[in-house]
Formats: sequence, structure tokens, C-alpha cells
Amino acid sequence: MTSRNLRDSRLRLVRPRPTTTARRAVTNRRTRPAPRPPEGTPPTAELAGQARGVLSDAVRIARWAAAHHAEGSAAERERAAADLRLTPGQVHAGWDRARLAGLVELHGGTARPGWRLNAWDRDDTAVLRGWVALFDAWPLVHPAPDDTAPAAVAEVVEAVPQVLSLLQLSAGPVLLPALLDLLQQRVAELREERCEVPYGPDPEPAPAAAAAPALAEPPEAVLPALLDWALEGLAAVGALTLGDGHATLTPLGNWAVWVKLEQICVAAQSPAGHIEQSAEEMLRGCARLSPGPARAEYRAWLAARTVSSAVTELVAAARGEDALLRGLAFEALRVVGAAAEADVRAAAEEPSLRPYALLWLAEYEGGDPEDAAEVLTREEATWLWVDTAAAVADHGESALLVRHLDSAVQGTVPALLDEIRAVGHPRTVQVLVALAAAHPDPALAKAVRRAAFQVHTGGA
Repeated sequence: MTSRNLRDSRLRLVRPRPTTTARRAVTNRRTRPAPRPPEGTPPTAELAGQARGVLSDAVRIARWAAAHHAEGSAAERERAAADLRLTPGQVHAGWDRARLAGLVELHGGTARPGWRLNAWDRDDTAVLRGWVALFDAWPLVHPAPDDTAPAAVAEVVEAVPQVLSLLQLSAGPVLLPALLDLLQQRVAELREERCEVPYGPDPEPAPAAAAAPALAEPPEAVLPALLDWALEGLAAVGALTLGDGHATLTPLGNWAVWVKLEQICVAAQSPAGHIEQSAEEMLRGCARLSPGPARAEYRAWLAARTVSSAVTELVAAARGEDALLRGLAFEALRVVGAAAEADVRAAAEEPSLRPYALLWLAEYEGGDPEDAAEVLTREEATWLWVDTAAAVADHGESALLVRHLDSAVQGTVPALLDEIRAVGHPRTVQVLVALAAAHPDPALAKAVRRAAFQVHTGGA
């Protein structure tokens, strides 16, 4: 296009992929080689087979629940037990495992198959991710005794990764006294990090203290019982086996511990030191990574925080002025999954976050990512186009900004400019100025500059 009429210049209509476009603006194409698992680790297909075995009852129950639009009530559990020839207790446990592993999701109280269930028979990676989700949730699968102080339980849960690391390094059975010794050391370190005053007689005991028998004895006294509880919980999810006075990681457990350690190492080597950084700094550090390594970084960062605080921090980062971080924040929220749904739905009420939130929800509810953009109105799609263009203008190359024109939903440049002016994005002027400076066609660049001037001066 050179001097011909601008109204004859049609945009090539393509599926808009705003986050992909913005990421490509800053991606460093020199990606890290994939780390190799320890020698002796079974191949992925074999590990997935073991995971399918651990979750076989959960899969059967999830499929039954999805087919019957179940809600998890006691009556439905009895029906499922009769149909599947399981006990009500087995159905209750399998239902919990199915939800924790992402095999079934509740939408408005009704069960729907999770994406992992749909891919269960054909996708080994989806199977392993589902099992890892169950592995991460072992304290929920095997709840702690009711008479144990919650603070002591929390300390043991926080110390378990060190116990698992010892089991992996030993590459074989480890005696329970050695595990108990490590657990005691780690719990002592955690208390020291919190600068806790050593337990001792309280000069003025509170009246409520006498009603809490779990706090009547020093926490050290309950550690042997809590170690047994933790090992039983990990055995319940298939991560280890228990023998006479010793514990051994299963191949699945050994692989899972390696994966967790790799995530921590990758994050520690990242440009921003992601684990220790805020969500905004973490996202900036991930901006130059390709999608796969970036997701690994998100998982490591999320693993070091409670889900609620991590989601709150990511949504806050999305509200900032940097459009690139807005897109990346919602990519990180995709890694969070179901736990982020309520916050994303709330974000959909904010104009600046609404297009990203609607795309997230469409994919979460099972829509094809290629068709997710169809949930946006014309105005929302145009706002997202401008927001993505702002990310490219801030972080990318001129050529990519020019190519970004192809992702517009409008059929012609004049229609695009008219609708850009109408949506009122705060970065409209800067985007149009940058596009005019980058585009090689003088006629188009002139029209874009004129539109930028009109927006700036408030003209029609």
C-alpha cells in the first residue's frame, strides 16, 4: 500500500492472540535446555501409568459424577457406591481426590469433568500434573488428628520438603529415627527464624489454655506422632511406601521431589530471583522467557506463597500501568487454576482487566483457547488490541507493532482508527504515535498521526 485510497486498505483478519503478541515482543529466544531427571527415573509413560493406578478410583468416580451432574451429596455418594461397587467411604475419598487432582470441577454446585479427565487416557503429562496436584494436597487427603495443635501441624507441613529431600538423596529406605531427627532440626530452625520464645511455664496462663489439651505438652512431644501422620499421608497419595521402621520414596515420589527441586533451582537462577521477589518483579523477570520456562517460574513462585496472597498480588500487578505485566499476570493466574476463579470473576468487573478476565474464564470453563476471543464484545476486543499494542510499543520492536495490525478485528484501517478513538484507552495517543512512526506506508502513517492528534485534542 502506497498512495492508494486508505479506505481500500483492508486488514488481514486473523485470530487475535494478544498475550502471545506482547510476549513475542520481548522473548529471548535462547531458551534453557530441559533438565534431565535423575538416572534410573522411569520414562514418562511408565510414571503416568503409576499415577493412573493411584487415581483409578478417583477417575471412575469423577466420570460417574460428571455423567450424573452430581453435587457430592451423601445420597449421591450412596448411588455412586452402588453403581461402581465401592463402599460409601471409598466414594467419599475418591471424590475428594478427584477434586484435588483437577479431574472434576464444581460449577454452580454441579460437577463437570475437568480438562485433565478429558485428556486422561491420551495425555501422560496431564496425568502427571493431576497426580502432582494430589501430591501437593497430601495434608488434605490425610487430615491431621483433631487433638493436635494447628501450629504444630503447620510446622510439620512446612518441614516435610526437607524430609522428602533426605529420602530422595538416600535413594533407598531411610530409618524413621533419622527422619525424626531431621524433622526436629527443621522445626527448630523454623521457630528460630520466627524468633519464637522457647516454650516454658507461662507466668500468667490464660484461662483458655487449660481447655486445649494439645498445647499442654511441649510441641517436641507430638513430633513423632506428626511424623507418622505425614508419612502416612504421603503414602496415601502414592509418594512413598512404609516398611518396618523405615520409609522409601516410590518412583513417582522420587520424580515429584526432583521436579520440585528443579523448580526452586530454576527460580533461584532467574534474572530477578523470583521466589524472593514481588509479583511485579517476578513477572518482569519472566517476560524474556518462552512460555514453558515461564510457567515453571510461576509454579515455583506460587509454591512459596499461600494461594490467596499470591492471587491477590498477581491481580494487583495486573492493575498497574505496564500492559505487558497485565497479560503475564493472567498467564500466571492460569497456572493457579480453580483457586483463582473467584478473584478473576471479580476482576471482570474492572474495565481495564475485563478482557483478560473474560478470556481466562472462557479457557477455564473448557473453551478452545483459539476461540476464546469470541467471548469479547467488539469494544472489549478493541480495548485489548490497544492494550497489547501498548505492551509492544513499550517493550518490543517497530516491526512487531506493524504486524500487530493484522490481529485487529476491524476490516479496514479507518474502521480500526474510529473504534480505537471510541474505546477511550488511556494509552491510545502513545500507541497511535508509535504506530505512525513505525509504519513504512506514508499514507497510513499520516492517517494514524491525524487520529492521534484528534484524540489528543479531543477532536472528532
